[in-house]
Amino acid sequence: MTISERSRRLPYILLGLTCLLGYIFKAHCGPGWVNGIQYTSGCYSDAVPFWGLRGVADGALPYLQARMEYPVLTGALIWVEGVIARTLGGAGANAATFLLVVSAVNAGLAFLVLWLMERASVDRARLYAWAAAPPLILYLGHNWDMLAVALAVAALLAARRGAAFRAVQLAAFGAAAKLFPVLMLPLIGLGALFRRDALWRERIVTTVLLAIAAVLAWGAVNLPVAAVAFTNWSEFYAFSGERSGTAASIWELLATFGVWNAPIPLRNMASFAAFAIGALAIVLLGWRRHGAQSWLLFTPVLAWFLLTNKVYSPQFDLWLYPFLVLTSYRLWPLLWFALGDLAAYFAEFWWFAGMEGRTPSATPGDIALAAAIRGAAMLWIIVAALRQPAPAWITPPADSPRHPDRPTPAG
Repeated sequence: MTISERSRRLPYILLGLTCLLGYIFKAHCGPGWVNGIQYTSGCYSDAVPFWGLRGVADGALPYLQARMEYPVLTGALIWVEGVIARTLGGAGANAATFLLVVSAVNAGLAFLVLWLMERASVDRARLYAWAAAPPLILYLGHNWDMLAVALAVAALLAARRGAAFRAVQLAAFGAAAKLFPVLMLPLIGLGALFRRDALWRERIVTTVLLAIAAVLAWGAVNLPVAAVAFTNWSEFYAFSGERSGTAASIWELLATFGVWNAPIPLRNMASFAAFAIGALAIVLLGWRRHGAQSWLLFTPVLAWFLLTNKVYSPQFDLWLYPFLVLTSYRLWPLLWFALGDLAAYFAEFWWFAGMEGRTPSATPGDIALAAAIRGAAMLWIIVAALRQPAPAWITPPADSPRHPDRPTPAG
């Protein structure tokens, strides 16, 4: 084996160790939790309650035979993983078996992301930043968000190489797994509409066709399920609108400290208005520098969405991290963000532990401090994304070989 081949394998070896740590972190509590260990040790995983409470153990079909508060592709993934767990474990299959399968599939998706990055000629420092990602340790076995993350990364990399139609289809499939990849769609559409090397007629036609491609991709996944089980299919959207928020979101912190405790409908409106105004400002301010590569603005728009959303579950940080790796001009803010993520993770779960009379425990003040550290990192990242150029790997020298995919007009 040559030195070059060994060097190429090192990020994959490191990622394997990171995923192993992620599995151990969640699996050490076993298939059942006692004395609040899922909160005190941080080993909480949605896979454990889902095994029994969503019919996974019985093989119930999501939406048709069992409730499911996730979008369709994630519901399908949960069912497939349940089949694998019951096949591997037989009569002895339990929540621990399911957690193992969930972690293994998420690890496979993490390796897919690394492979996509390498294939796109992302520089080695960024490959290592993903391979050693702290959020992978915290969230590899937490739930199923890696599916949407992988699809969103694939979409962004497709947009980078000029394959706009493939990018919007991948982003639409990502939105059928978790909603956040939908934020990439208008950015790609704006890139097609305001490109400078085509007549307005061609720009408008391309933009409309991109929108149709996205709708068709999303509809192909969702409409068959919605047609036969609309109530269960729509639970994700209804649940998102009806829940009040999570402990580390800005709106819940404002309510906790008595600053502004609005009813849920008003909180929904305020959250949407804050996001829409901020996202518009990000696009307008960032267009001069990044308009030719409008998809680069996905990272600051996503960061702003997380900051303004009424729900900020801990694993949402896994959404943002790979895009920081890909698009940040400098990598050191990732450490700041990861430290804030770690602090917010344990502050929130230790707060739950305190509610059950367990230790270690945390207070809302601790959650606010951790959220402030993380939020400050994200605001820095947003401002830097608007002021700094794209990293070097995104704009390789003109004589470097292009990917063989046929380019489309929205690059």
